[in-house]
Amino acid sequence: MAVPPAEFSPEFSPELPARLPIELPLGDGLSWSVSFRAVTSGRVLHAQGAHDLLPTASVGKVFALIDLAARATAGEVDLTEIVDRRDALAVADSGTWQHLHVDRLSLADVAVLIGSTSDNWATNVLLDRLGLDQVQRRASTLVSGGSTLHDHVRDVRTNADPATLSSGCADDWTHLLGEVARGTCIDEQTSALVRRWLSLGTDLSMVAAAFDLDPLAHAEPPETQPTHTETSHTQPTRTETAQTEPDLGIRLFHKTGTDVGVRADVGVISRGDAAVAYACLCRWDDDGSRPTRHRVLAALRELGECALDLVTAEQASAEQVTTEQATTPPT
Repeated sequence: MAVPPAEFSPEFSPELPARLPIELPLGDGLSWSVSFRAVTSGRVLHAQGAHDLLPTASVGKVFALIDLAARATAGEVDLTEIVDRRDALAVADSGTWQHLHVDRLSLADVAVLIGSTSDNWATNVLLDRLGLDQVQRRASTLVSGGSTLHDHVRDVRTNADPATLSSGCADDWTHLLGEVARGTCIDEQTSALVRRWLSLGTDLSMVAAAFDLDPLAHAEPPETQPTHTETSHTQPTRTETAQTEPDLGIRLFHKTGTDVGVRADVGVISRGDAAVAYACLCRWDDDGSRPTRHRVLAALRELGECALDLVTAEQASAEQVTTEQATTPPT
């Protein structure tokens, strides 16, 4: 569900954003880029190193999903088009497609695999279809701080390859995902597709760990279910299905990134009409031991608690405004 954009004012910043209410761990080469932003107003609520570019692993795959959604909405790409993984660079690690027998899927299904399990092989298939250069151009039009997707996914990176899959800063990501939440990332139809794909994410090990959601069943059900006839460029023909309340009253769409010495989680958490965009990025000198990783994941969960507190405060503020408007006599 898109957050109403009527009151959005990106220039509204009456004061510098407050520092984070927690102390992030340092040492062991730890670097952080963190931002929390109110979706409706666009105001940065908390920030630390928000403009610092860090490796973000799979987070940059979001740019490919946005490009796919935008081109499908424009009628340039048909989401029912079938693509073949055998034509793309095979890669292991995250994802489900490598474990499936089927070699050919629709672009819509490829997007679902990327959104739900950050599927690496599906990402390479999609990048071959869209063009990495085109996705990078799209990224440059969406954000101004340098966040981008550098390359295809590779099992091994050589000196001839970009050093990391993607890099980014927290300020870029809260700005961009705020637009996705408001329905203003390209347009509402594009934004809705991206929200749907990212709502399927099953990795709740970082910031989203604090939300206590069911990792396999927290996404809002689609308004409709697919039938065997598919005619639209952007969405298969569907039939109605029952709706359920969001888990714990929380709506979430997000994307995580994991690599050696990298953890990143960017997303939007909402309750009712209140929503907060968050981006929490971390890198460290990873020697393969558990203690630093444990400290990073614990800090990310604390940042998730901050996100919950912020969206609760935004919800209370919105309800207060609604109450005041309802009780103010007309002039």
